[in-house]
Amino acid sequence: MKLSARNQLPGTIKAINVGVVTAEVVIALSGGGEIVSVITKKSVESLGLTVGKKVYAVIKSTEVMVAID
Repeated sequence: MKLSARNQLPGTIKAINVGVVTAEVVIALSGGGEIVSVITKKSVESLGLTVGKKVYAVIKSTEVMVAID
């Protein structure tokens, strides 16, 4: 699959916390960090997401903010 999004971060699912409608998916990135995505419970099911599965965190945004202390 090819996507127009430039930010495609490979990783492995570390945890899935399922709620009534949505699920929080924690992805351990290859570089050592983590990223969390909130998606629908239905998407978790239809993608067959499970802990340990290799996935991509795909970030498509027109704006990225940078902050410092």
